[in-house]
Amino acid sequence: MVASRRADEPWFCLEQPDSGTSFCGLGSAREMLADGPDRFRRLAGDWRKLVRRAVADEPAGPPATGLAALGGFAFAPDGARAEKWRGFPTASLNVPEVTLVRRAGETWLTLNLLVAPDDTREDLSQRLEQRASQLHGRALPLLDPDPAGRFRVSSPMPPTHHEEAVARAVQRIRQGELEKIVLAREVEVHAPAPHDAAAVFGVLRDGFPSCYVYAVGRGGATFIGASPELLVRRDGSRATTVALAGSTRRSADPAVDDYLGERLLRSEKDRHENAIVARRIAQSLAPHSVWVAAAPEPTVVRVANIQHLAAPIRAQLAAPLSAVELAGILHPTPAVGGEPWAVAEPLIPALEGLDRGWYAGTLGWCDQTGDGEFCVSLRCALLRGRTATCYAGGGIVADSDPAAELAETEVKLQALLPVLAG
Repeated sequence: MVASRRADEPWFCLEQPDSGTSFCGLGSAREMLADGPDRFRRLAGDWRKLVRRAVADEPAGPPATGLAALGGFAFAPDGARAEKWRGFPTASLNVPEVTLVRRAGETWLTLNLLVAPDDTREDLSQRLEQRASQLHGRALPLLDPDPAGRFRVSSPMPPTHHEEAVARAVQRIRQGELEKIVLAREVEVHAPAPHDAAAVFGVLRDGFPSCYVYAVGRGGATFIGASPELLVRRDGSRATTVALAGSTRRSADPAVDDYLGERLLRSEKDRHENAIVARRIAQSLAPHSVWVAAAPEPTVVRVANIQHLAAPIRAQLAAPLSAVELAGILHPTPAVGGEPWAVAEPLIPALEGLDRGWYAGTLGWCDQTGDGEFCVSLRCALLRGRTATCYAGGGIVADSDPAAELAETEVKLQALLPVLAG
């Protein structure tokens, strides 16, 4: 799919390798845009209107195999305004010209096009055939194992800035202004040649098979990453999500790795951080649900370079809310924002000093029935030419230590820095 894209056309890939699922899109038959606090609700409404007007075949397979929209949302209501995020809207749902869905070894291809009043059947058939003829299978390129030239890793702001931001946040928490806030930092990788998004995607897919591995291309830039965190999945009247908060590093020694996981599971600081997230998610879903069930205790989940505390949460919906609407109800959870959100929202940019763009936002898909799946866009980088901007953050609570929080961002950055820095 990646090899079939035309120059500068939008493209989208979201995979969970371990589950055998992938959703990919090329081009744009129709894009819906919004910004502001009600951006999720507005795009959900625009999508319903488009579905009602569309002439579409009945889905031939599971969800997303017919008419579907793929897209993403910036973290902030007015996010992605910085120049480096050029081409990435604050909120976008895109109906691709080509959608490819793979589940359990089977693949479905959908072609979409925008029909004008004067289009003839022959015109439409020719356009579909032409687009289909341009598709071809080709393996993802390999990452150059020994690139020529030097890589340079730098921070727009020194690491001490992050420690100082954490210290100021801890002070406010201890004063009772808020319970938790998530603070992030960015690191840039300057390469001797343009970063190859397709090759990076292939490495992430192999290295993080249990994660949501994604790449969203807009113009000359690609937003790419491997996120361990589901924001929401809607399947009919059921909604599924997870409270993912609290983390520690991995070890190559199995005994040490188990010890680190057990210590994480017993950590009062990390359990408190996870409980804040689980409580808010349940409270957000409750007004829209017949029932909400959260795991009584978190468990440890492991990905390639980090371990997390996770508490699954399920809900039976009382009304037919779409996946996009559910994403808007939940975003941002305290796993990427803060609690209470009204206090944390203005503090995050003030303390961080950066435009998160799509980092810690959400991306995914929604089909014509309203089913869909959105992940939290974490463990990521924005690739533009020779520069890759990587993002990582952590949850700050009353017991947080600035040096330890900086170290946690370094662990999270290891998802992409070794791949991007040669």
